[in-house]
Amino acid sequence: MSKMVLHRPHLTCAGIAFALYFQHLVSAIEVPLDLPQPPTITKQSVKDYIVDPRDNIFIECEAKGNPVPTFSWTRNGKFFNVAKDPKVSMRRRSGTLVIDFHSGGRPEDYEGEYQCFARNDYGTALSSKIHLQVSKSPLWPKEKVDVIEVDEGAPLSLQCNPPPGLPSPVIFWMSSSMEPIHQDKRVSQGQNGDLYFSNVMLQDAQTDYSCNARFHFTHTIQQKNPYTLKVKTKKPHNETSLRNHTDMYSARGVTETTPSFMYPYGTSSSQMVLRGVDLLLECIASGVPAPDIMWYKKGGELPAGKTKLENFNKALRISNVSEEDSGEYFCLASNKMGSIRHTISVRVKAAPYWLDEPQNLILAPGEDGRLVCRANGNPKPAIQWLVNGEPIEASPPNPSREVAGDTIVFRDTQIGSSAVYQCNASNEHGYLLANAFVSVLDVPPRILAPRNQLIKVIQYNRTRLDCPFFGSPIPTLRWFKNGQGNTLDGGNYKAHENGSLEMNMARKEDQGIYTCVATNILGKAEAQVRLEVKDPTRIVRGPEDQVVKRGSMPRLHCRVKHDPTLKLTVTWLKDDAPLYIGNRMKKEDDGLTIYGVAEKDQGDYTCVASTELDKDSAKAYLTVLERPDRPRDLELTDLAERSVRLTWIPGDDNNSPITDYIVQFEEDRFQPGTWHNHSRYPGSVNSAVLSLSPYVNYQFRVIAVNDVGSSLPSVPSERYQTNGARPEINPTGVQGAGTQKNNMEITWTPLNATQAYGPNLRYIVRWRRRDPRGSWYNETVKTPRHVVWNTPIYVPYEIKVQAENDFGRAPEPDTVIGYSGEDYPKAAPTDVRIRVLNSTAIALTWTRVHLDTIQGQLKEYRAYFWRDSSLLKNLWVSKKRQYVSFPGDRNRGIVSRLFPYSNYKLEMVVTNGRGDGPRSEIKEFPTPEGVPSSPRYLRIRQPNLESINLEWDHPEHPNGVLTGYNLRYQAFNGSKTGRTLVENFSPNQTRFTLQRTDPISRYRFFLRARTQVGDGETIVEESPALLNEATPTPAYTKNHVDIATQGWFIGLMCAIALLVLILLIVCFIKRSRGGKYPVRDNKDEHLNPEDKNVEDGSFDYSDEDNKPLPNSQTSLDGTIKQQESDDSLVDYGEGGEGQFNEDGSFIGQYTVKKDKEETEGNESSEATSPVNAIYSLA
Repeated sequence: MSKMVLHRPHLTCAGIAFALYFQHLVSAIEVPLDLPQPPTITKQSVKDYIVDPRDNIFIECEAKGNPVPTFSWTRNGKFFNVAKDPKVSMRRRSGTLVIDFHSGGRPEDYEGEYQCFARNDYGTALSSKIHLQVSKSPLWPKEKVDVIEVDEGAPLSLQCNPPPGLPSPVIFWMSSSMEPIHQDKRVSQGQNGDLYFSNVMLQDAQTDYSCNARFHFTHTIQQKNPYTLKVKTKKPHNETSLRNHTDMYSARGVTETTPSFMYPYGTSSSQMVLRGVDLLLECIASGVPAPDIMWYKKGGELPAGKTKLENFNKALRISNVSEEDSGEYFCLASNKMGSIRHTISVRVKAAPYWLDEPQNLILAPGEDGRLVCRANGNPKPAIQWLVNGEPIEASPPNPSREVAGDTIVFRDTQIGSSAVYQCNASNEHGYLLANAFVSVLDVPPRILAPRNQLIKVIQYNRTRLDCPFFGSPIPTLRWFKNGQGNTLDGGNYKAHENGSLEMNMARKEDQGIYTCVATNILGKAEAQVRLEVKDPTRIVRGPEDQVVKRGSMPRLHCRVKHDPTLKLTVTWLKDDAPLYIGNRMKKEDDGLTIYGVAEKDQGDYTCVASTELDKDSAKAYLTVLERPDRPRDLELTDLAERSVRLTWIPGDDNNSPITDYIVQFEEDRFQPGTWHNHSRYPGSVNSAVLSLSPYVNYQFRVIAVNDVGSSLPSVPSERYQTNGARPEINPTGVQGAGTQKNNMEITWTPLNATQAYGPNLRYIVRWRRRDPRGSWYNETVKTPRHVVWNTPIYVPYEIKVQAENDFGRAPEPDTVIGYSGEDYPKAAPTDVRIRVLNSTAIALTWTRVHLDTIQGQLKEYRAYFWRDSSLLKNLWVSKKRQYVSFPGDRNRGIVSRLFPYSNYKLEMVVTNGRGDGPRSEIKEFPTPEGVPSSPRYLRIRQPNLESINLEWDHPEHPNGVLTGYNLRYQAFNGSKTGRTLVENFSPNQTRFTLQRTDPISRYRFFLRARTQVGDGETIVEESPALLNEATPTPAYTKNHVDIATQGWFIGLMCAIALLVLILLIVCFIKRSRGGKYPVRDNKDEHLNPEDKNVEDGSFDYSDEDNKPLPNSQTSLDGTIKQQESDDSLVDYGEGGEGQFNEDGSFIGQYTVKKDKEETEGNESSEATSPVNAIYSLA
């Protein structure tokens, strides 16, 4: 899947700061507050100030200056004595007025026009005139509203006329039950609050209409008495005629009419708007059908990028109007009956706005300067100058000052000429007031920024080094880098008047120390700024758009490269809001993993990598595939006898297209509450014609399927009952079979609910012996079973089962052949002959019984056999009977997996469905010797480095007379092996000691027993590894190291000896104190004197799984290795099913339980002869 980074902005903190401060790069220089200066207004309330009557009133006025200014107020042009009114106070070191109503009083008494004056020794600054008004939310005047009668199709306007509030309330229409009135192009609310109906329809009378006014400050809603409509119509209400909108009016008998304007009236009007505000043009028209509204501007296009259509195209909004938006606009209302237009002439006026706002002027003694106040507006504003709050004409004459219209020129100013000048620009639409002081100072240069600043910036970003300064005369400022004498200005650098040095693009070579030097005639000052250029933060692998199934584990990558000297923070957003990392999410350094993703996890994921200087982000969309939502609104139409149309509305596919719909049904007679699949349809359809069966009370539901899974079933449809009919099919699966020797049970598969076709379903059962001359018997039943008694043994019958209900019978059924009950066979197989194939298998032949004697259906011939004794003396054997089956009518077979060297007995029977027949005469046969199984175990001990002791036990199954043992062994070291050596032993020898020639190598031993037939199975063991064998060494080496001489080995032996000595001392102390020792719970249990593990220095590596229990007798019979025979087994067929393999051999004879049974009861002392030694293993 391709990577899609939908949104990847790269922002730097320095860049943001630069954008915020760029407007100040050429702004006036501020006078430090520690120097004498006139007042400057820093904060004031808005000109039109509306307050909440429930709260105290705060009229703000803040100013700075040196000395600290004092404040006074005027109200409606007269001095406002704050001290005389106990409700009014002024904040300390501030001019803000506080009017407190906690002790009573009317806020309306304080309405008016307020102005703040801030004074100190150097002048007076003025605030704007603040028009204070108290918010009002008057009650609706009581009025009686009559029922409004109107003809259907006629236009109508319901007037709101809200009470005048301050500010104006928000108007909306609702019913008296507080339900919103639905609005569209036919019914909508105008800007004046009235509700307009382009034409009235009958359904408009279904509710009433109440105008509501919501007041901002009091958060109250005033509701007007509701209007009630009575619509007079030419035709009665018909719901069907309203469903088709295109024929609505003709169906209702309403005459279609051309449009006519309801607001504004006539064909033309004019509208005046002030520059900078939004212009709203509105056209509301009547007509049948409701007209569409289009907007145009005469002689050009609508203003681009600032127009918006509202209220169903009935209103045109032009934002931030300018003089260019003047002109003629017209709206065109049209429907299929015609069109009409209205022209609106728009005139744009303007309250004063600044072209050149006066700025503070700082002069040194003897310097010249000027204040400029230029404003524009429509009509053009008048300019008035004031000084310290008084008209300049009334101020004392100043020979160094000259007023020339919008400019005041100062020449050869002297200390003591400081003052605050006000410029007032006004016209009929408003006014502007600006304060600008003139301060005459004699100050040497000073740097206002902190010393030795450190500025960090991202490489290739624009940056700015600040060096705010002050002095009078205004100093000149120059920048130098790393102490070099060249002034930095030009190329990549730009020096601004306020002392800032701007770099278009910061590069690595721009790092260093920058010095700013401010100079005037009174001296100079300097400061240093250190610049560090950092690598940008970049997301080198961001998240990718993914489509995943619910429950999966998606991973969103976010691998970041950043400057190592900056601290990196990686955060995640989901749908542009901070992501909560819960238990199902794991945030890692390079990504985010979501475990068990759910539908709520779908959305935009944004990785944001940020440092203190910059950040980078990458976004991708995670789509979660869910099972679809359930279909809804099931509807049955086109109802017929055998079909119905089912329609549904698909649910949300949850991002995985619906592939199928499964229609299910339920009926309430045979299996109420059980749903059955009816049919399946492609996911592109939502309607289907369903085939139905008679006499079923159907109810349907639909399941949607997509690649994720199946939806929940829909809400069931309404029920639909089909009429009954006679059955069209008969039962299937008709069978006749005897359960006893004198009966026949007839069974069948009953018809289901959709096959019954009518009430009182029943079955007509007919039967007769398979003889064309026989008579038919019949019985009518309701259950799917009928038993016929007193039948002959195993004779064929013809059977018919026919369905029937109250509407009739099904077609004539087919005839099925069944059989009455069987009896046991009367004859046994004869002439049974046995031929031994090998030590574990025999071949059988016999003469088959006559078919008349079977008295049923022939199933199989069965051979029963048991092990009568072993040819080894004194060996107990189990005489449990086994059998092998030979299915069908056959006369030969094979019995395999017998014990070698044993005497067996065998008898045969023939079997039918009832059971076994009489048994044949017993046959006896022996099995020859076989090869032995592996020895029971092989134990290897290493008492020292020079020898290895071997001990083994006799085979569990000798399968004959043992003749000896064969031992092969070879040395090995790692992957290298030595040559193989062979030793042969007598049958009664079970020990052997090997003298090692190489103390380093290990040995591998192969031991097997043999009879006269051959060698048996092999047991393999290896000698244990040496303690100091860390790495493989050559198998044969002469210069090997003796570990007994190694220091570590001697130390280890000493530690062991010391530990044993300590234990002996502890035991001796406890015994001398009368300590008690635990005894065995079972007093009769004796220690085994032959326990091999008590030998010093020995290592027991016996096969523990084959290790016999103490005092237990070893069995000599059991599973043996099967040998091949020269005789072919093909001629003898295959064995039967059940307990036997395909060759007829029985399975499970040699179980653990069996072996245990055969090992009981044989105890003897050790014999001296080789043969007796085999049988005397204890």
